[in-house]
Amino acid sequence: MCLSVYSAVFPVYFFLSSFYEELVTQGILMPLTAPVEGMVVRDGSRNYVAPQGISSVVKYFLQQSGADVSYEQHVTHISLRDGRWEVSRKAGPPEQFDVVILTMPVPQILQLQGDIVNIINESQKQQLESVSYSSRYALGLFYEAGTGIAVPWAAQYITDNPCIRFISIDNKKRNIESPEVGPSVVVHTTVTFGSEHLDSEPAEVQQIILSHLQRIVPSLPKPSSIKCQRWRYSQVTRAVANCPGQMILHTQPLLICAGDGFTRSNFDGCIESAMSLAEAVKPHLQQFQSQAAKLPLDLL
Repeated sequence: MCLSVYSAVFPVYFFLSSFYEELVTQGILMPLTAPVEGMVVRDGSRNYVAPQGISSVVKYFLQQSGADVSYEQHVTHISLRDGRWEVSRKAGPPEQFDVVILTMPVPQILQLQGDIVNIINESQKQQLESVSYSSRYALGLFYEAGTGIAVPWAAQYITDNPCIRFISIDNKKRNIESPEVGPSVVVHTTVTFGSEHLDSEPAEVQQIILSHLQRIVPSLPKPSSIKCQRWRYSQVTRAVANCPGQMILHTQPLLICAGDGFTRSNFDGCIESAMSLAEAVKPHLQQFQSQAAKLPLDLL
């Protein structure tokens, strides 16, 4: 539920329109019709929301790919073993792969151990170290079905509060209000507040945010549950400069990194990086297919 409005509301540009059209046709995105106070609207852009959350966009593309996805695998080491990549994780045995693609926040790439430490050359390391992110907190307030939240807007940008930057009545913003489902409120802090409290206890931060929220929206009812989320890598403030959307760290076998740290932190930036990544990976996959085609049938 703790989604950034920058991820949940998408400005559309012509050269990426086919992606939006597909997602709208499939019901993954829908036009933003709910009132959002203080939102800056760019000329020629259209805004969309993901009714089931931004994760539904990712899940849709993963489903289309046919990939077998394993979640909650904390990678710690990447090393070369007999011409393949051996990937170690916090829990479970290491596994080997022909191609490794890294799309986590750039600082986490630099925290990986193993041969990757020496594989990243000095120039690449300097480029990766130059990437910076903003940090913030997100607070989710969840209510029982039938609870009313008496405000005239679905979301609001706040410009005069040192703590809170954005408030959303999330089900109203997504246009999925239902008497059977309780409403939820999502709050995002300012970047300055997030940086100043980055290493504070979440329970302490939660109380500070709630006190500011009470002053901004005093009519908010008491929620049935609350979740406070630290967002250490919120949005890219400085991406890798002069980059095609990805960076090849090793060619044979392929080790490549991509993501918004190599473009910019919005949906278009992620798609641009993904398209550049696909073009870089495609020849390697075709190479594996050619090698498999040459194998005797009893070895396939």
